[in-house]
Amino acid sequence: MESTQLTIQLAYVAAAALFIYGLKLLGSADSARKGNLLSSVGMLLAIVAALLDQGIVEYQWILLGFVVGGAIGAAAARLVQMTAMPEMVALFNGFGGMASLLVGAAALSGSSNTFTLVTIVLSILIGGLTFTGSLVAWGKLSETLGSGAVMFRGQQIVNSLIVLAILFSAVMFCLQPENSIWLYAVIALSLLFGVMAVIPIGGADMPVVISLLNSYSGLAACAAGFAVNNNILIVAGSLVGASGIILTQIMCKAMNRSLSNVLFSGFGSVSSEETVIEGEIKPISVEDAYYILEAATNVAIIPGYGMAVAQAQHVVKELTQLLEKKGAEVNFGIHPVAGRMPGHMNVLLAEADVPYDQLLEMDDINPRMETVDVAIVIGANDVVNPAAREVESSPIYGMPVINVDQARTVFVLKRSMASGFAGIENPLFYKENTRMLFGDAKESISGLIRELSN
Repeated sequence: MESTQLTIQLAYVAAAALFIYGLKLLGSADSARKGNLLSSVGMLLAIVAALLDQGIVEYQWILLGFVVGGAIGAAAARLVQMTAMPEMVALFNGFGGMASLLVGAAALSGSSNTFTLVTIVLSILIGGLTFTGSLVAWGKLSETLGSGAVMFRGQQIVNSLIVLAILFSAVMFCLQPENSIWLYAVIALSLLFGVMAVIPIGGADMPVVISLLNSYSGLAACAAGFAVNNNILIVAGSLVGASGIILTQIMCKAMNRSLSNVLFSGFGSVSSEETVIEGEIKPISVEDAYYILEAATNVAIIPGYGMAVAQAQHVVKELTQLLEKKGAEVNFGIHPVAGRMPGHMNVLLAEADVPYDQLLEMDDINPRMETVDVAIVIGANDVVNPAAREVESSPIYGMPVINVDQARTVFVLKRSMASGFAGIENPLFYKENTRMLFGDAKESISGLIRELSN
């Protein structure tokens, strides 16, 4: 018996070490796959150890769960498009929250001391709001619910009343755990609060919301770990919670906004005042763009969500190789909130085997921008909008952006003149050094490749 317990505890330690080392490897695109694999092995080890620790003997149900879950995971990995990756991450966060809610509720069958009851309430509360909040985030990202912020009069009062009701129900549950009405009240109110907390946040802020909800799912798992007295669940939840909070802070800093401003400002609930933009749109053909690009010795590519929609990352890599063969230096400028989830552009370019040392962060590429001959903006809008520097009335004024307008020539690849996800006009399109290459980004880049190959 003692040897079994020692083996279980050693397995927990090994799993925790794999989690930490795997998380470290996820910090680099070159080692991310290995880090993901090691973390997965750690989770498998943790689950097996937990089952042995709990003395569960009905393994047929556990094996069935492995098979069903593995099949769903394999199908998602193969079938979900890269453009839908943000939505899938949002759903994963929500499922993690629901799992913590169910674990917390199941823990009621065990000890009912005050500490355990408090951790049960926390796992249910955080798990519930994470679940419904993530579903709303999924709806906004997929534009099933509309990406705009939803605001109404008295909204803050309603939310405050919900919070007070949650606190009252939670206290009553801890005092009267035998009365299930208070448990159901906490569950229902937490699910409602998740919806109310996310609907006033606009789609442009969803990258921050995703990372925050990821942190919430970790905190819910940590609370569930305390509820069932499982150390590895506490460790894993703490790692996810801490990393999510750190990423959230990085995202907020990248937008020059506080977390409270993201959560409560209602950004995107109303359209910004119309700004008179001087200048005219100057379209360019693929053939004319080729002549300018052929003479360039320094090229910067700025990817955005439009590149993901067009699935153009592979042709972008091919274009990069052709330009380099002609002696041009090519780099990619990656804004922290480009795309619709943290690291979205890095994942897409890594899939196309773009060398990681060519991916430059915003602070690294901006000082070089004045020496860039051609900056190619592929489907990005808000992260290259000079209004963030020039227009004080703009909702994004003060937000750090990639200064592509300082390049000698700018090619903007867009399907149309529609504004970006934030719904803000972009003066970049009217600059003297900007040329608009309209059409599908993949087709436009393929056309440039054909011209450069001749």
